[in-house]
Amino acid sequence: MNYLQVQNIAKTTMAYARQSIKPGMRLTEVRRLCETKMRALGADSFWYWNIGALVFSGDETAQSVSGRKYKTSDRIIEPNDIITIDLSPQVGNIWGDYARTVILQDGEVVKTENVKNSEWKQGLQTEDFLHKALCAFATPQTTFEEVYFHMNCLIEEKGFVNLDFKGNLGHSIARRKRDRIYIEKGNASRLGDAAYFTFEPHISVKGSPYGYKKENIYYFDNGKITEL
Repeated sequence: MNYLQVQNIAKTTMAYARQSIKPGMRLTEVRRLCETKMRALGADSFWYWNIGALVFSGDETAQSVSGRKYKTSDRIIEPNDIITIDLSPQVGNIWGDYARTVILQDGEVVKTENVKNSEWKQGLQTEDFLHKALCAFATPQTTFEEVYFHMNCLIEEKGFVNLDFKGNLGHSIARRKRDRIYIEKGNASRLGDAAYFTFEPHISVKGSPYGYKKENIYYFDNGKITEL
């Protein structure tokens, strides 16, 4: 498989999860559902600490923890709820990496434009804005550090905070976890030097218990940033 095919495992699984999530399900069941689906689609392992799906709901969505310490809670999904799913399929040594925050409303998963909770809607819209802003800003010569400062400035201007436990906003796609480099202060490497990289701002409104995440893998095609 190639990188596009492995990332499509994650995207297909996320679509499946959106169709399958119902009130009364436990987060452990959502994780199992996602991991089973990814394996059915061809994933042979999960690159992030052998966790295929990190799943959070409610006020857990503002948590930022290393996969080394992560344990899926037994929390039950409510009819009106907020859920974040972060998927990490692997085939051989090729990674996928894809995350979304999902909103349940009256027992059904809804699109952003139909979300009634104004704060949750604003969070999803801000994630969309940040990804569009990245695409407008980034070139192959842009450094990881420049993205870090520019995007964190936009996050703050929108009234949000960066929740990531290390403060970064994404990483290169590597073949070994220890070889990743990050969108962080002090990283002078250029985006174009990485074949693929993620952008995954984990944000929250200041003082709110809820967090939002949207993660895509990007690369440059003839100098133009492109979503994998």
